[in-house]
Amino acid sequence: MVIPLCIGYECVMKALCMYYVMSSSPVSLFPVGAFLVPYLFFMVIAGMPLFYMELALGQYNREGAAGVWKICPIFKGVGFTVILISLYVGFYYNVIIAWALFYLFSSFTGELPWVHCNNTWNSPNCSDLWAFNNSLNDTHKSTPAAEYFERGVLHLQDSEGIADLGLPRWQLTSCLAVVIVVLYFSLWKGVKTSGKVVWITATMPYVVLTVLLLRGVTLPGAMDGIKAYLSVDFLRLCEPQVWIDAATQICFSLGVGFGVLIAFSSYNKFSNNCYRDAIITSSINSLTSFFSGFVIFSFLGYMSHKHSVPLDKVATDGPGLVFIIYPEAIATLPGSSVWAVIFFIMLLTLGIDSAMGGMESVITGLMDEFKFLHKHRELFTLFIVVSTFLISLFCVTNGGIYVFTLLDHFAAGTSILFGVLIEAIGIAWFYGVDRFSDDIEEMIGQRPGLYWRLCWKFVSPCFLLFMVVVSFATFNPPNYGTYTFPIWANMIGWCLAISSMTMVPLYAIYKMCTLPGKFCDRLAYAITPEHEHHLVDNGEVRRFTLQHWMVI
Repeated sequence: MVIPLCIGYECVMKALCMYYVMSSSPVSLFPVGAFLVPYLFFMVIAGMPLFYMELALGQYNREGAAGVWKICPIFKGVGFTVILISLYVGFYYNVIIAWALFYLFSSFTGELPWVHCNNTWNSPNCSDLWAFNNSLNDTHKSTPAAEYFERGVLHLQDSEGIADLGLPRWQLTSCLAVVIVVLYFSLWKGVKTSGKVVWITATMPYVVLTVLLLRGVTLPGAMDGIKAYLSVDFLRLCEPQVWIDAATQICFSLGVGFGVLIAFSSYNKFSNNCYRDAIITSSINSLTSFFSGFVIFSFLGYMSHKHSVPLDKVATDGPGLVFIIYPEAIATLPGSSVWAVIFFIMLLTLGIDSAMGGMESVITGLMDEFKFLHKHRELFTLFIVVSTFLISLFCVTNGGIYVFTLLDHFAAGTSILFGVLIEAIGIAWFYGVDRFSDDIEEMIGQRPGLYWRLCWKFVSPCFLLFMVVVSFATFNPPNYGTYTFPIWANMIGWCLAISSMTMVPLYAIYKMCTLPGKFCDRLAYAITPEHEHHLVDNGEVRRFTLQHWMVI
């Protein structure tokens, strides 16, 4: 299934930009300078090494997230774990794109609908965007942008909670259907179409963000926001959630643990320089994240100054950054309607491409595992996108934001850290970091240095294990604003998270039960690459020797 297509640096860079810009909870991931320290720390010790590892893994083995585990069959369950995570994320990620499409349609007007309080959906608590007063010191007040998102788009006022969802709203359902149709025809054509517009989709965010930054720094209070962004609150570094958020954001921004990198790199030329790709793209991603922080906090500082409230009271988490803060920022620009159209077109292109990456991970991973699906790619793709559409309908009801928040909290939090941890252990310890290094040298003619090998075998797994334990020990239930989810909703969320993680032990048990011979023979076959099973038949089991576990 090798396609002669340049999909290395260009397509991966595109995927990284998409994952960052359309992240579902970016403000909570940038609690000023307190976040930058663990973010950069994890980027160096885990993000870049794991990114490099997944690119090399997919490129060498030419398979999807499950098929690559022919190198250590007992760990194939982690492939299904990351496939499930990508599928779960698709359930709510497509809704973000539908919101962006709704905003795009709403932007084709002389006056943006979120700049004043004279609309039918506004409540008496709405405080006009251009009214410079202290009304927002009253916690019951809200901005037109916030009310447009929650009342005009979501109709949250018509729901009392997750137990009162209501029917899907036809406006958002229509937008979601358009997104699904575009996804289907993009995926149906395969990965050949994804690299043709890469330079537009990769560079457009920088143009728009630069314009917003140039505007933002001219506003009163912007410098205060930027100073807050660059300041480091060392007390916040003692909070486990800051470190968990940093580790999770690394996975989201780089695409590690979703199977996307493995799926895309499986189409690379065998000799493609995946080491170069890993360094360049992860560096660009970090710089993009850092640059975007200046844009965000310049406008947060302006809003804090404008409404005379502390900066932390202005910042919003969840999808509020993209659909409340950014629209309010765009409203300050001359010709705001034009910039709104450009901004939401940008979100649409990046969001659809990112969703394509997640869906391609699912499709490629399952097709490589179940070969009969290759003959029916069109039908299988249709089945996947229709399934995600039907589940996503829960997120476009009046109370859909509660379902969205629940999925966002549980689908790819602890579970993705767990998946990446098992992936690192399987490759560096069971397959062997020396064997993996040999594979990379065979591809690019250069053996990974000691830094990479130490990170793969010791540093990254240790910190991932620590973060998984801490995330379980310090679990905080999700909430949306002042709304607290009932116990049964949290139980459903945990079932969702555990369902993906249990793929690892379930498949390991299945593999051990289906292999022939005594327990030791089964274990030997299960932890030995499939192409070396003839050595096991001769009693040569490298993984049963101390040298295998000690070598770096």
